[in-house]
Amino acid sequence: MSDVLLSAIQQYIPLSAKDAEVVLSLFKRKTIEKGDYLLKEGEICRQLYLIEKGLLRYFINDDGRDITHFFAAENDFACNYESLLKSSPSRKNIQAIEETTIWTISQSDLDLFYKQIEQGERFGRLLMEKELLNTISRFLEHYTHSPEQRYQDFLTQFSALQQRIPQYYIASYVGVQPPSLSRIRKRMANLS
Repeated sequence: MSDVLLSAIQQYIPLSAKDAEVVLSLFKRKTIEKGDYLLKEGEICRQLYLIEKGLLRYFINDDGRDITHFFAAENDFACNYESLLKSSPSRKNIQAIEETTIWTISQSDLDLFYKQIEQGERFGRLLMEKELLNTISRFLEHYTHSPEQRYQDFLTQFSALQQRIPQYYIASYVGVQPPSLSRIRKRMANLS
């Protein structure tokens, strides 16, 4: 089980045996239930998570309407980086869509990770670069793609997850109401 954690980090940086010991001493494994929150709007994010098994959604609340803007699944790192880095109240929520097993590290232990792991700071930089690229891509898609294109983008980015995500979350991610998503899916099916 700790192999999942170590191999996820090794996707970014190599780890020596000593580094691996430090990693395993800093991260804690836990399970959260479907519907539970890792972070709620207004709270300050103080953890970085790695998803071992399960599925999370990131969403904001706009006048009582949930707007889903990202999903994270197995082997993804999850966090509200803006809140974590600025120690500011979160403007988004992170919620488990299904029972989820995570590895978690506190902000203070993450600082130790950066100092004690040989390429720890490089790991942090590479995580931030990935987050920045995802954010830019999602921002541009939102303003330049039609709902049909955004749904196609969803299918491309999250193809392995589409059967695990409720349709109303997918509709929210695409930026349409569920009946509109049904029409988009029907049109796409008729074209193939």
